[in-house]
Amino acid sequence: MFRKWMYLASAMVCSMVIAQGVAAAPGADEQAVATAVEKLRVAMTSQIDRGALDALTDDQLSYGHSSGVVQTKAEFIGQLVSGESTFVKIDLTAQTVNVQENVAVVRHTLTAVTNDSGKPGNVALKILMVWKKTGGQWRLLARQAVRFAAPA
Repeated sequence: MFRKWMYLASAMVCSMVIAQGVAAAPGADEQAVATAVEKLRVAMTSQIDRGALDALTDDQLSYGHSSGVVQTKAEFIGQLVSGESTFVKIDLTAQTVNVQENVAVVRHTLTAVTNDSGKPGNVALKILMVWKKTGGQWRLLARQAVRFAAPA
């Protein structure tokens, strides 16, 4: 009897450990969204890649800045391509990705070195992004930024 009890207890413990590992591991969609976020970061900081920016953003994009300005897809891409908005370096930290069917909510902290229209600067932002899966690809549908005081 004791032996059967030990087998049952061992099986239950193993099941709980496996279930916790599965719950903690990001799913394929979460990883795909995180990859899309990284591709967007790179497209905005390296040699501006209009094609990548176009492919990663939805045609109905609503891109909100911490200043309150909200841009369309064309305005967002145009500002980057023109050099009016330039990110020399972008660091993303504390990122979370929550996928519900074909919509993903991404939150992270963005710190960046900028050079907007030739004027150097630094920015610290809390970002909320909404990504939509269309035709098997994740595209940025909405983004909103809020300024905060970065730790020194």
